[in-house]
Amino acid sequence: MRDEIPDPIQIAIFAKAPVAGYAKTRLIPLLGRQGAADLQAFLIRQTVETATRSPLRPISLWCAPDRSHDLFTLLSREFTFTSHQQIGADLGARMLNAFEALTPNGPVVLIGTDCPALTTEHLVHCADALRDGADAVFIPAEDGGYALVGLRRPVTQLFGNIPWGTNEVMSRTRDRLHELRLDVFETQELWDIDTPADFLRAQSAGLVGRLSSGPPSATSANSESKPKIGR
Repeated sequence: MRDEIPDPIQIAIFAKAPVAGYAKTRLIPLLGRQGAADLQAFLIRQTVETATRSPLRPISLWCAPDRSHDLFTLLSREFTFTSHQQIGADLGARMLNAFEALTPNGPVVLIGTDCPALTTEHLVHCADALRDGADAVFIPAEDGGYALVGLRRPVTQLFGNIPWGTNEVMSRTRDRLHELRLDVFETQELWDIDTPADFLRAQSAGLVGRLSSGPPSATSANSESKPKIGR
């Protein structure tokens, strides 16, 4: 069967360390500093599990601000992936750096950890498009960004002068793709977790569980090896 054969498309995961006050800051009013960090840890683990269940290989985890967080170390013992530090002045530069490092070994699908609605089927669908000859693949996000980008080769112009973190990211990217005359495959939109409304939506959809970390805490999440968001 096809899904028993390793997929020749690589997968890269971009993950921000689940440190209180650093990760998921827009959710702090709802979850507190520690609760937001716990949610980030939950999402990182869930994303690594999703990637591992897919046939895409090899898997790489690109960490910010560096690879030192306990959760990254724990996951590296449980799952097979290489880990790297994200490098670059902004998200575009960091993604371009990852594509430049990985694409010499084949096409790459890159995802973040904010989209629990992303499934292995989405990953395989996008990998198939790259394998079939698309220059780029995207899963747009409802907030105007994107949940997945895949490339056969690095495209420097694709990531420059994009207003990262705004609702114009995908539209500006589409304009750039058109200018570059790239063959692009795009799926239907997914949604990610950035705001309190997103979190409540994810809870209602059963994608995250109840918050069990208690009241807001000002302590760092660096000592926490496992999330406290349960199903």
